[in-house]
Amino acid sequence: MAGLTLTISSKDGKSYLKKLEDGSTLLGRKLGESINGDLIGLSGYELKISGGSDSSGFPMRPGLETSGKKKIYAKSGVGIKTRFKGNYIRKTVAGNTIGQRTVQVNFSVLKEGKKSLVDLFGKKEEAKETPQ
Repeated sequence: MAGLTLTISSKDGKSYLKKLEDGSTLLGRKLGESINGDLIGLSGYELKISGGSDSSGFPMRPGLETSGKKKIYAKSGVGIKTRFKGNYIRKTVAGNTIGQRTVQVNFSVLKEGKKSLVDLFGKKEEAKETPQ
């Protein structure tokens, strides 16, 4: 399995990116499941899997019990935008299980650890231009 990109959303509305070289610790986990932050290097944190996408960019959809892609017929929900209200469309989405083809996973923080996410990931410095 290739690396995973993790997007961790904090309670204050900011999100942080983390690259995992070996994502095998998350294989088989499902959307909505809560995990211990120690699995991904965030000690003291409790995280909830809230979304993700596969290598082709298809979004993970809750309620679809598979780790691969599937064509569904739906009128609303994750990955569905209809032109008119009530219309059904056929759309390809990824299942709700993290598998070999998953490349990006979204997390939301349920319980914070001793160190804040800003301290762990660092604050991005904005480029300052000097007036001339």
